[in-house]
Amino acid sequence: MSSMTTDVPEATAVRRVDAMLARLSERLGTQFSAENVFGGAVERDGVTIVPVASVRFGLGGGGGEDREKHQDGAGAGAGGTVTPMGYIELKDGRSRYVPLVHPARMAALTAGALLAGLVILRPVLAPRPAAGLLRRS
Repeated sequence: MSSMTTDVPEATAVRRVDAMLARLSERLGTQFSAENVFGGAVERDGVTIVPVASVRFGLGGGGGEDREKHQDGAGAGAGGTVTPMGYIELKDGRSRYVPLVHPARMAALTAGALLAGLVILRPVLAPRPAAGLLRRS
């Protein structure tokens, strides 16, 4: 955006950036949701499943002007991610959260990987006798 008027107030670019960021945050707030990405709650046989997600997004913008050239400009941008975390199960008046990555399984997997790594690296990490300490027959 550029303006060729000579009476441009100094805060015009800042106001434009603020307005752009407000519009972006309104749009992102409606677009980045578990329901938009994974669908809404599902009910079958008396059990309701509600997806749970971690939503992260960021906004940025800036503006400026060149009074000598009678120009000003502003710009803004945004981006984000939605990551599945688990689901809430509603059944018989009770609810429970079920994570997609179960902590006990993750701990077992980590311990198994660590043990496998140690077994593989054992020949490399084993102490070797020093060359001068070998007996000569």
